[in-house]
Amino acid sequence: MRRIGKHIPATPSTSTPRPPAAPDTSSIDVETSTSRFSAAPATGSVDIETSASADDTTTSLPVRLWECAYNELKQEEVKLVDAYEKILSRQLQDGPGSTVPESQSNTIAQNTLDRRRQMTQLINAGLAKTEREVKVKESLGVAVDIVLSAKNTISAAIQAVPQAALAWTGICIALETFINPIKATEANRKGIDYVIKRMDWYWNLSTSLLRDPTNIISELDGMRGELENQIVDLYKALLSYQIKSVCAYYRNRGLVFLRDMITLDDWKADLGAIQDAEKCFRDDTQTYTAQQVMSHLNQLVIQNMSEKDQQCLKHLRLTNPRDDKVRIERTKGGLLPDSYRWVLNNADFQQWRDDPQHRLLWIKGDPGKGKTMLLCGIINELDQGNARHCNVAYFFCQATDSRINNATAVLRGLIYLLIDQQSSILSHVRSEYDRVGEGLFKDANTWDALSRIFTNILRDPSLRTTYLVIDALDECVTTNLPQLLDLIAQQSSSGSRVKWIVSSRNWPQIEEGLEKAADKVKVSLELNAESVAAAVNTFILHKVDDLAGLKKYDPRTKKTVQDYLCSNAQDTFLWVALVCQVLAGPEVKKWNTEEILRKFPPGLDALYARMKQDISLSHHSDPCKRVLAVAAIVRRPISLQELTTLVEIPNIICDDLESLEEIIRLCGSFLTIRERTIYFVHQSAKDFLLGNAFDEASSQAS
Repeated sequence: MRRIGKHIPATPSTSTPRPPAAPDTSSIDVETSTSRFSAAPATGSVDIETSASADDTTTSLPVRLWECAYNELKQEEVKLVDAYEKILSRQLQDGPGSTVPESQSNTIAQNTLDRRRQMTQLINAGLAKTEREVKVKESLGVAVDIVLSAKNTISAAIQAVPQAALAWTGICIALETFINPIKATEANRKGIDYVIKRMDWYWNLSTSLLRDPTNIISELDGMRGELENQIVDLYKALLSYQIKSVCAYYRNRGLVFLRDMITLDDWKADLGAIQDAEKCFRDDTQTYTAQQVMSHLNQLVIQNMSEKDQQCLKHLRLTNPRDDKVRIERTKGGLLPDSYRWVLNNADFQQWRDDPQHRLLWIKGDPGKGKTMLLCGIINELDQGNARHCNVAYFFCQATDSRINNATAVLRGLIYLLIDQQSSILSHVRSEYDRVGEGLFKDANTWDALSRIFTNILRDPSLRTTYLVIDALDECVTTNLPQLLDLIAQQSSSGSRVKWIVSSRNWPQIEEGLEKAADKVKVSLELNAESVAAAVNTFILHKVDDLAGLKKYDPRTKKTVQDYLCSNAQDTFLWVALVCQVLAGPEVKKWNTEEILRKFPPGLDALYARMKQDISLSHHSDPCKRVLAVAAIVRRPISLQELTTLVEIPNIICDDLESLEEIIRLCGSFLTIRERTIYFVHQSAKDFLLGNAFDEASSQAS
C-alpha cells in the first residue's frame, strides 16, 4: 500500500493535507497555458499596491505551492531562512547591495500578502540595480548574457503574475554572483545558471499537469495529491539552493552572523538534490499520466454506456458487496480501528503486502474471533492507502443467506465491483452475455462461464493493480466450494497485479484447497493470541462505555462489568457482543447487572448452552424451541410471515407480527430480525443448535 500523500487540497481528498500555504488563501484559480509569461513585457517594474491586491482573494495553484514550499522550508531550516530574511530586510531598508550589520533584525512579514508586497519591492529594486550594473559591465566589454536573459525572464514573470515574487526573489539577488564573480565559486554559478534556465518550466509544472480539481476524476485525487507533494519538495530544493547562494555570497562579503553556517559550499550536492527531486517527480508523473488517460477512457465508457451495458450489469448484480459491508459493520456495532490495526503491523501481513511474490493471504481463526471485522478494516486501509488508483473488490459470504453463500455469488460480487471501478472490463462479460442473456447468470453452467470470464478479466493487460478479498469461505456452503478454492489457488499463483485475501475457520478442507497456491501467507488468529486479546480488550472498553451510558453505571459497577468481560472473553469478540447485548436489554437494571453478568460462563459454546438452558427453563420455552428448530433447518432466512406457516403457534400470535417479533427476541441471543426477516446472529449459533440437536438425538437413540 502506498503512503498516503499530504498535499494541500483544493478540494477534499483522500490524502492527508499539508498545512495550508497561506491563511488568507480561500480558493484556487487554475488557468492552463503554454506559458504564463509569454505575453508579459520584457522590462518594467510592477505596481506593488495595484498588482499585489489583484489576487488578494484568489491564489493560483503555482503560487500556493511555492508559498507552501517556502513555509515548510522556513520551519525545517530555521537558521538558514532567518539569515536570508535578514539580508532581504536590510535591502528593503537601504536598497540592494547594502551592507548588513551583525545586529540586523528580520522585518520580513509573516503574513502572506505583506510578504508578497515586500518580495515584489525587492525584485523591482534588484532588477533596477542589475540593469545599471549590466550597462557598466557592457561598457567594459564584460559578457553578461546570462544576467540579461535572467533579468528579462524575471521581469516577464513578475509582470504576468506579481504574486510569483517569492519564487523569483532569491534568483534576482543571486544574479549578483555573475556581476561580481569573485564572490562566488564556479560550481555555484553553474547551479544558479541551471536553476535560472529551468525556472519558467518549474513555474508551469503544477499548472500544466494538475488541472482544476473540480474537473478531476475522483479516483485520481490521491495521485494528484502525491504529485503536489513531489512539486512542493522540488520547489523546496530550488528555494534552498537560491537561499544558500544568497547567504554564501553575503558571507563572502563578511557578514558575521553567516560565518558559522558551514553548509553553504557543497554546491554539487545541493544541485544534485534538485536533480533527484526532478527525477522523483518525473517518475511519478509518468504513472499519473498513464492513469489519467485510463481514467478518462473509463469516464467516456461510462458516459456512453449503452442500455445493453446497463441491463447486463443489472442482471449480473446479485448483491452490492459495498452495501453488505455497511450492513455488517452496522449490525456488529461499528468498526473500531483499534480492533484491527494490529494486523497492519503483523510481519506476515506486511510480507504479503510488500512482497510481489506473495499474492495470497489466508486469515484463519475460530468462530467469533473477529475475522469479518478484521477484513472490513483491511479493506478500508486498502481503499485509503491506495488512494483509489487500484481496484479493491470484496465479498462477504454468509451461510444463512442463500444469496451470498455460494461460489457463484462470490464471482458475481467480485466482477460487479471490478466493473464498477474499471468499467472497460465490462466487455469480458458482454462477450458472453450478448449470446445468452440473463441465463448466463442462472443456468447449470453459470459457474464455468463466470470463472472463465473472471479469469479473462484478471489476465486483461489493462487491469490495474487489484486486491480481491473474500470473507468467510467456510460459509460458502454449496458443493462448488472446492472449485472456488481451486480457482483462488490457481489465480493467486499467476497474476502479478492481483493480490488476494481470504478468511475462514480452521477447516482442513479449506487448508487442502489452498495448498496448491504458491507462496501463500497465513495469519492464524490463534497464533496471534496476544494481539487478538488486546483488540478484544479494546472492544470491551468500547462496549462497557456504551453500557455505562445506557444503564447509568456507577464507577464500581462499570469496573465490575469490564473486569468480568476481560477475564472470561477468551479472546472472542462474539462472546463479548452477545453478553453485552443481554446486559443492554430492558429487563436488566443497574442493581441486578452483576447477578446476571455472572451467569454467563466463559467460552462461546458454553455461552450458547447457557442461553439454551435459560430458554428451556422459561415460561415461553415451547414457542421459542419451535422457532429455533425451524430457523436451524431452513436453507435461507425466512420472513415473519413465512414463519407462521412453518411453526405451530397460537393463532393470536400468528395474526400479530409484533407478538412474533417478541417471540424472536425471547430466543436468547440466537436470532435477530432485520426488515422482518429472521437471521442467526452468527453462523456459530446455528452450528451449535444443529450439533446440539444431533447429540440429543444420538443420546436418545442409544
